[in-house]
Amino acid sequence: MYQIDLNKPCKAYFTGIGGISMSGFAELLHKNGFDVYGSDIKESNITRHLSLSGVHIVYGQSASNITNDISFVVYTAAVHPENPELMAAKKLGIPVMERAEMAGQIMKNYSNSIAVAGTHGKTTTTSMLSHIYLAANKNPTISVGGILAAINGNMRIGGKENFIIEACEYTNSFLKFHPTAGIILNIGADHLDFFSGIDDIRSSFRRFAELIPEDGILVINNTIDNISYITDNLECKVATFGDGSGSDYSAGNISYDENGCGSFDIVKSGVNTGRHIKLNVTGSHNIGNALAAIAISDYYGIKEDDIAKGLFEFKGTKRRFETKGTFNGVTVIDDYAHHPDEIRATLNAAGKYPHKHLWCVFQPHTYTRTRSLLSDFASALSLAENVVLADIYAAREDDPGDISSQTLQHEMEKHGKKAYYFPSFKEIEDFLYSQCNSGDLVITMGAGDVVNIGEDLLGK
Repeated sequence: MYQIDLNKPCKAYFTGIGGISMSGFAELLHKNGFDVYGSDIKESNITRHLSLSGVHIVYGQSASNITNDISFVVYTAAVHPENPELMAAKKLGIPVMERAEMAGQIMKNYSNSIAVAGTHGKTTTTSMLSHIYLAANKNPTISVGGILAAINGNMRIGGKENFIIEACEYTNSFLKFHPTAGIILNIGADHLDFFSGIDDIRSSFRRFAELIPEDGILVINNTIDNISYITDNLECKVATFGDGSGSDYSAGNISYDENGCGSFDIVKSGVNTGRHIKLNVTGSHNIGNALAAIAISDYYGIKEDDIAKGLFEFKGTKRRFETKGTFNGVTVIDDYAHHPDEIRATLNAAGKYPHKHLWCVFQPHTYTRTRSLLSDFASALSLAENVVLADIYAAREDDPGDISSQTLQHEMEKHGKKAYYFPSFKEIEDFLYSQCNSGDLVITMGAGDVVNIGEDLLGK
């Protein structure tokens, strides 16, 4: 099997180079001396940036773009197997690899490769850990699934000792990784268009844990059901975080400020270390995320002062409880939550945030997820004082015709909760503009384009 060696630059080709993750890795290889080429359907700010950096980009994908001097071709899962560039590469005998496999190969080039996994909280925890490593001057290379202000994007190209990467379970992508350390934040039922159920998901996370070598570490949430299934007989060291009962890392003396941001003492193996942590992100769930980042950092010998500094300086990533602004005295926050567990965490965090009345505008993400978790969605959304539903964001799916946001509306009524539904963003915006009063809080929530509703309201 072909192996990318950052010490031996060659010619690499990216099919679909304009994607946010693909572009980051293209730039990483380019800055390590690789001659990087790539194609995309159309020009964008991302491709223009790459071109100015010296990456060679063509628009339109054809077999003629693939030449004999290319060492390997990278593609995303969205690229069809009949793509002419992939077919040409295979015909010429050029190694072809999907993005996750490429990321896994690149991880082998670093002394410490830390992979952050879990059904929820990956982006935030990866970002927290990144801030800690930056505060400690560890010069990390970072790949995160969101826009992090501290690195002005989703990728930071640092030294070859520390690589921090978000690890997604969808399509078993993270099983192509080569971590020396891993975090499992939680394991829940999601991506049921790929996994057959929770047992299949748990099996995938077990295999992820098995990737960590004997001299590495797995940091895992001790509240995960039947945690021993994941941790028993692993070769690596295991450290737990979570509540105080038996966790290696837990929080003591927890308090919240006026914006719902948590503070706590680090408790290690049941003993309060006396080190106080102040967070600048809202919600109790972020205390758990911080504990996971603390556990990894402690294992690698990062000083407590740097841990505290890094966590204090982290103020969130885009689309994670992100304050967008105000209109008529109404605060607008946007959040990526698109799973019932994430919705609960976000709405509980909102409860600690100053407001008179809470309005949750939810856009379900994919028909499969909405159908399979319908009752759980209704239960989670019922935590909000007022719920407004937008149409389902299809993403990669076609409309099956048997599930809709009105189905969710009716399910919420079964839970004794009224929800409003409007078929267009404009109708939702007009409704909120007329109903919300100064001091209210509007949260736009979902993994699609629901963020546009809040931004439109701010522009009125």
